[in-house]
Amino acid sequence: IMVLTDPEFESSILISSDEGASYQKYRLNFFVLSLLFHHTQEDWALAYSHDQKLYSSFDFGRKWQLVHERVTPNRFYWSVTGLDKELDLVHMEAHTPDGHCQYVTCRAQACSESSRTYPFSGYIETNSLVVQDEYVFVQVTTTGRASYYVSYQREPFVCIKIPKYSLPKDMHIVSTDQGQVFTAVQEWNQNDTYNLYISDTRGIYFTLALENVRTSRGLGGNSMIDLYEVAGIEGMLIANRKVENQVKTYITYNKGRDWRLLQAPATDLAGNPIHCVLPFCSLHLQLQMSENPYLSGSISTKSLAPGVIVATGNIGSELSYNNVAMFISSDAGNNWRQIFEEEHNVWFLDKGGALVAVKQPTVPTRHLWISFDEGRQWTRHSFSAMPLFVDGVLVEAGVENQIMTFFGHFSHRSEWQLIKIDYKSIFTRRCTEGDYQTWHLHNQGEPCIMGQKQIYMKRRPGNYCVVGWDNSRILSAEPCICRAHDFECDYGFDRRGDGNCLPAFWFNPSTLSRSCSQGQNYLNSTGYRKVVANNCTKGVKEMYTARKQQCLNRPPRGLVLTTHDNKLTANMGSNVTFLVRLEEGDSMRTNIQLDFGDGTAVSYSNLSWTQEGIRHVYRSAGIFRVTTLAENSLGFDTSSLHLHVTCPVEHIQLLAPYVVIKNKEVNLTAVVWPSHFRTLTYFWWLGNNTEPIITLDSSISHTFSTEGMVTVTVQVSSGDSILQDTRSIAIQEFFKSLLLSFSPNLDEANPDIPEWRQDVGRVIKKAVADIPEEQLLVAVFPGIPTAAELFLLPPRNQSDGRKRTEEDLEQISEILVNALNQISVEFELKPGSQVIVYITQLTLAPLVDSIPRHSSSAMLMLLSVVFLGLAVFLIYKFKRYIHKRGRKQKNIPAS
Repeated sequence: IMVLTDPEFESSILISSDEGASYQKYRLNFFVLSLLFHHTQEDWALAYSHDQKLYSSFDFGRKWQLVHERVTPNRFYWSVTGLDKELDLVHMEAHTPDGHCQYVTCRAQACSESSRTYPFSGYIETNSLVVQDEYVFVQVTTTGRASYYVSYQREPFVCIKIPKYSLPKDMHIVSTDQGQVFTAVQEWNQNDTYNLYISDTRGIYFTLALENVRTSRGLGGNSMIDLYEVAGIEGMLIANRKVENQVKTYITYNKGRDWRLLQAPATDLAGNPIHCVLPFCSLHLQLQMSENPYLSGSISTKSLAPGVIVATGNIGSELSYNNVAMFISSDAGNNWRQIFEEEHNVWFLDKGGALVAVKQPTVPTRHLWISFDEGRQWTRHSFSAMPLFVDGVLVEAGVENQIMTFFGHFSHRSEWQLIKIDYKSIFTRRCTEGDYQTWHLHNQGEPCIMGQKQIYMKRRPGNYCVVGWDNSRILSAEPCICRAHDFECDYGFDRRGDGNCLPAFWFNPSTLSRSCSQGQNYLNSTGYRKVVANNCTKGVKEMYTARKQQCLNRPPRGLVLTTHDNKLTANMGSNVTFLVRLEEGDSMRTNIQLDFGDGTAVSYSNLSWTQEGIRHVYRSAGIFRVTTLAENSLGFDTSSLHLHVTCPVEHIQLLAPYVVIKNKEVNLTAVVWPSHFRTLTYFWWLGNNTEPIITLDSSISHTFSTEGMVTVTVQVSSGDSILQDTRSIAIQEFFKSLLLSFSPNLDEANPDIPEWRQDVGRVIKKAVADIPEEQLLVAVFPGIPTAAELFLLPPRNQSDGRKRTEEDLEQISEILVNALNQISVEFELKPGSQVIVYITQLTLAPLVDSIPRHSSSAMLMLLSVVFLGLAVFLIYKFKRYIHKRGRKQKNIPAS
């Protein structure tokens, strides 16, 4: 016995090895949220913790070791016997550090990074891994559309083929235990219903079994499909289907090939006749399974009692939750009887030889009812002196065990009560051969079910004897001659009104022959396939079975080039896997060439070498045209795609002038690092515009028509990241500007970051005395040596006219130039360190500026040109002077 302590108080496990007589405590360093025990090794367990870690124990919880981190809740599975080589193999869905999801397998005792395997090569959707019997399922979502993949018997994954335009929004694996897969698919145009699909043996090709199956929400918010698989009889299902806004109950005996309504009982509980005529009136059943494992739920069957179905339901035109009663069928749904007028929980006792019924736990009771004739007669027994709310019943397993345990409470304030009931004394003797009779399984008189006639042994009703052995065995099973109802429509075919299976409008049957190689064979579908596990023989079997035909050599057609995850983007330096698919042509005799668009290419002698995909790593960002060529002796075909390879943008800088002239065009440029070639999208927000200008170019031209300060923001989009930079620009009709330089000690303290330049500009404005701060704008340029430009702006209210304002700016400029020339403008960088501001004397920039300056590099280049021009002029003058002196001294005639 293992007991988990309440994690609110402590994290420990209590273990007993002597049936609870004593316990030993083992402390844990994690909180257990769920446990999963191995199906064959009783001491092996997996524990899932509150922090998404998975632990394993091989000594019944005494010691634990970490298996994996970042595991999805309830998406971990032990190995399947006969399929996985190691007993301790664990299948799990785990997240990478960057948030992606992967299918991982490893041994629970040694799950290091080097020992892990990844059976599915790409990332998968969270909460999509299902490991069940011979199948493994995962989901991949690209561009908003879901694709589902299956691995049969641990073979490589294959994309599941559902009818082309089902376009699933959601998918649930319903069953895998009959050698095929039942799945419920919510299609693009469904909201509260699902379509039921059934697969071939490998779980790849699915066909429609029933449309518009009703769904409901469970306590945990999960979708509950109204579909019930009857235990003990293979191929028998019951479903609630929505038809013209009414929910009706249907039954099938051949795995969904044919469905029919349930015939209502002929009389009610009192023996009064019931007038219920098909198809206008029928019996409808509630198919919800109980979320409490100790209650029977609204419907119950057991493989030990084949043909017996007990369910809550109603009689009428549709399913209702009012005026419900309890019904039973003893012959696998052909005939029904009412057994109670109120809802009850019903359990199977004595290998199905007896039934016990108790009222729903919402009503307290002192009595239980037992039937030995499949619900025809019930005897009442008292099990408690006080009425008890029955919360559950535990029916002990075992051939010789006739004990069941009731647990519940007398009131909502009382503690739980346990009542053990030994019903052995009810039976007078052990059953003998004379107490049994044969029972023929049938469907409304049709004896061939799933291609065979099945005869079971059942105890005669009313015989009070202990069964004690498995009476679910089939006494005989004789194969039937194959008929049409033993075959369902094959993938890509729809059943028409006359019962024939014809190709769907989107399906071309000849595509199956186009992908095979010359000299090989393929199965040419007749439009039908035998229902899986159907045992019929001869008859129409040969006519309906797919025929083996020889493949012919064809020129390549329908060449398709995709990436493994169907994405057209990739990160620089990552592996990109390309898939090449040929719809028509001999793959073994077709040469394949693939040009990656970056100057590299590969070729293969036949298409079969590319089945696992062709991998390539791009070392630079850009848009690459990837092309493939398929060629054989009869012709060729081509296909291409454009792949966007990006790398994350780490930095962006907006280059723009600080002051511009109104109504004059100005250039705005965004510089990104690392540089990209046409793989980025730029969003330009200019002033108060509510919509951005979107470009693929890193620069735009714009004209500002209104004076004042405007804010310009540029955003760059790369993959799923966006960076931005913002600048404020002054728009003026005219202005004056001066270029400034500084004493060398400022360069020593220049970290060359935007914040520092803004602070220094603000200090310079304060150092310039007697000039209104609103008329000054100082722009400190990036780089070293430190330089700046000082702008003199007109006052906001130009009441004196433009000419007078220009004269005022000229006067202010002269005063400022004199102050700078006299080295009277300075500021304190830090205590004891004064920075002197100079005017850069040699400049060709006009004081009344009509040409905007774009960047510090442009300014420094302008200064360099000025200095270079001055130097050339001085050298030229100096050479002429020397030349003249030499000519005078030597009397050399001047040329």
